[in-house]
Amino acid sequence: MEFGTLLWLIVLAALPIAAVLFAGAFGLLDRLGEGGLSIDDHLPSAPAPPPQTPAGRMEREQEIRQFVQARHDRQIARGGPPLNVEAEVSRLLEIPPEPVGHDERSALREEVRQLVVARNERRAARGQPPLDVDAEIERQLRDAGA
Repeated sequence: MEFGTLLWLIVLAALPIAAVLFAGAFGLLDRLGEGGLSIDDHLPSAPAPPPQTPAGRMEREQEIRQFVQARHDRQIARGGPPLNVEAEVSRLLEIPPEPVGHDERSALREEVRQLVVARNERRAARGQPPLDVDAEIERQLRDAGA
C-alpha cells in the first residue's frame, strides 16, 4: 500500500470520529464554569450580614485587613518599606461624620453623583465626550421619580 493511500484512509477514518467529538463539545461549553475549583464547594454559602450590624462591620474589617496585608506583602516582596497594617486598617475604617442636615435625598444625590462621575471616567477611556455631571444627576433623579 502506498503512503498517500494510507494517509487518505487514516484521514477518512478519523473524520467521523472528529465530527462526533466536535458535536458533543457544544454541550460541554454550556456547562463551562459550573462547580468551579473551590475547596469549599460542598459547603452552602451563607448570605452576607447586613453592613450596619456588628457581624457586618467585623466582616468588613476582616476583608480590609486581608487587602492591606496583601498590599504589605507585595510591597515587601518588591523591596519597598514595610506598611503598618494596623494603622492603615484603622485609617481605612474611619467613618467620616455625617454632614449637618444630612437626609436621604442628599445621600441619594451623592450616590448618583458618584455613578455619573464613574460613567464619565469610562466614557473618557473610550474617547467619548464627558457628560455634564449636574445635568445628568438632575435627569437621573427626575427619571427615577425622586
